Amino acid sequence: MNKAIIMGRLTRDPEVRYTQGENQMAIARYTLAVDRRFNRGGDENTADFIPCVAFGKAGEFAERYFRKGTKIAVTGRIQTGSYTNKDGVKVYTTEVVVEEQEFAESKGSNNSSEGSFGGGMMSQSAPAPMAAADGFMNIPDGIDEELPFN
Repeated sequence: MNKAIIMGRLTRDPEVRYTQGENQMAIARYTLAVDRRFNRGGDENTADFIPCVAFGKAGEFAERYFRKGTKIAVTGRIQTGSYTNKDGVKVYTTEVVVEEQEFAESKGSNNSSEGSFGGGMMSQSAPAPMAAADGFMNIPDGIDEELPFN
C-alpha cells in the first residue's frame, strides 16, 4: 500500500502548467513545509519540505485557491523517479501525487508562530472556508461547479 497523509503550509504559490493538445490538463506543483513532531537534540522546530503534484481538477483548484502560507492537508501517494539533467547527472526525485487536498484552517486563523514555517499571511484573494456558527464550514465562492453533489 502506498498512502501519504501530510499537512503543512505552502512555501510559495503553486506553479501550474497545462499539457498540450486538445484536452489540456492542469499540472500544479507546490511544496509543503511540514513540521516535524519531535526535535532532535537541541534543534529548534524543524520542517520537512515535501514536493507535491496535483493533476486535472485538483491542479486547477490549487491554482485558483492556494497561496503561499496557506495551510492544507493532502492525501496521496509517494512517487519516485529520475531524470538526467543538462549536465548529464542523474537526478532522483520523490514527490506526493495528490489524490485529495483541502484547507486545514479557516481564513483568519493563519498563525505564524505555529511551527517553524510562518509563511506570511494568506492573500485576501485566496478564499478559504470559514467556520460558521453552526460548526459547519462555508464553501468558498466560485467552486460550486467542482462539488460532486450539485
